[in-house]
Amino acid sequence: MNIQDSIVNLVAYAFKTELIEESDIIYAVNSLLIELGLDSAEYEIGGIKELSEKIPEDEAELGRYLESLLKEIDDYAVSKGLIENDSVAYRDLFDTKIMGLLVERPSAIIKKFNDKYSNSPEEATDYYYNLSKNSDYIRRYRIAKDVKWVSPTEYGDLDITINLSKPEKDPKAIAAARNAKQSGYPKCQLCWENEGYSGRLDHPARENHRIIPVTIQDSKWGFQYSPYVYYNEHCIVFNSQHIPMKIEHNTFCKLFDFVKQFPHYFVGSNADLPIVGGSILSHDHFQGGHYDFAMAKAPVERSFNVKGFEDVSSGIVKWPMSVIRLSGKNTDRVIELADIILNKWRGYTDEEAFIFSETEGTPHNTITPIARKRGDNYELDLVLRNNITTDEHPLGVYHPHAELHHIKKENIGLIEVMGLAVLPARLKGEMAQLKEAILNGEDLRKDEVLEKHADWVDLFKEKYDSINKENIDLIIQKEIGEVFMHVLEDAGVYKRTEQGQAAFDRFTASLC
Repeated sequence: MNIQDSIVNLVAYAFKTELIEESDIIYAVNSLLIELGLDSAEYEIGGIKELSEKIPEDEAELGRYLESLLKEIDDYAVSKGLIENDSVAYRDLFDTKIMGLLVERPSAIIKKFNDKYSNSPEEATDYYYNLSKNSDYIRRYRIAKDVKWVSPTEYGDLDITINLSKPEKDPKAIAAARNAKQSGYPKCQLCWENEGYSGRLDHPARENHRIIPVTIQDSKWGFQYSPYVYYNEHCIVFNSQHIPMKIEHNTFCKLFDFVKQFPHYFVGSNADLPIVGGSILSHDHFQGGHYDFAMAKAPVERSFNVKGFEDVSSGIVKWPMSVIRLSGKNTDRVIELADIILNKWRGYTDEEAFIFSETEGTPHNTITPIARKRGDNYELDLVLRNNITTDEHPLGVYHPHAELHHIKKENIGLIEVMGLAVLPARLKGEMAQLKEAILNGEDLRKDEVLEKHADWVDLFKEKYDSINKENIDLIIQKEIGEVFMHVLEDAGVYKRTEQGQAAFDRFTASLC
């Protein structure tokens, strides 16, 4: 297919997916011609409309169709020197610019969102989510490559993901980024200044990105979707100001303020301390979405009462981490009790349970909060976190322990807390190699890549009468799910033992 056909088909795609209207077609074609260094094209508006009718309706096929079109355009750009280095990083910068030409300005997107919101919040978020996918801000064809499965455990069905959506940079791009002039604009990937930004080798292009302003606690916040979509309608809500995250009274107020505006979404915050916090602690933000995680489905295992808060249901959730669930119709009352729990936990020490609020002036206790609406009630899950380290556990006592690092070594943030494992891309190849090695009876300890999995494989082999070609894939998936369950248990400050749960009860009793 020649570049003229690629341009016409891309405009047809934009019309099909409602990125543009019929009156925008000529302007869209001319904008693409300019960017590609061309001065003419042969097409008819009616012909582009007819082409649009032949474009796939199925979401997966639509994603692959766009991927193919952008590859054709990128190939042309490489051949003409419009892309200086033929690599994923440079291609991403260029085709994001191309897609940005087909997305309306922020004011138009915001108006459409608000018009639809006046009918229903769900109609507004449906529109915006589809826009984010159709504009290629969310690269559907890359998300489709993620490896996903569900792993049943005693705590419910855990979601397991091997994330392949973030493209790995090639050595040339890495070297170029290292040698490039460093910029402090935008300050981080959550800043509003990313909207429409052209990007750099060390910062993603965002010409096709649009942000919805929302008012939270009388201040301006931004609402957008994550480009990597770990779960359905994975959204990010961020402060318009580049200020650090902090878990406090206003955090609970902000979470419920958002839930009241979008009652079909949950929203939560990473903790505000290193190790137990998220990857971006420098910018105040939340994550949410339209999805029920295993933790949200987990039942309250035992209830407790806090004097003066008989109108708020309080209980300990059956979950590998240490979760207190508050529920009530009045969010002010739920927040008031959450404040008491947070303030108590910040200063709480129980040496017998190896919980220290601080050591040598360094604070350790904080909370990961998650808010949602369930029926007529508002729920707030408070996940107790502690980031203390020891010589035995230098990465954190309440962090995946060393014997689990072959699967998961990274911090346990909000998404993992709720029951979704985001595992490193390396595991896809390692699991394929591991499968062949097990079936062939190879000694894993003689393999530089697979040696780290050897002890784990020795343990789970004993559980099965036979491991063969028919069952090995399911076995490996099941055992990875078991590892993630143990990861969450390691991250729990109160262990799922009689002694650990007695210590948990001591804390809840101290609230009265």
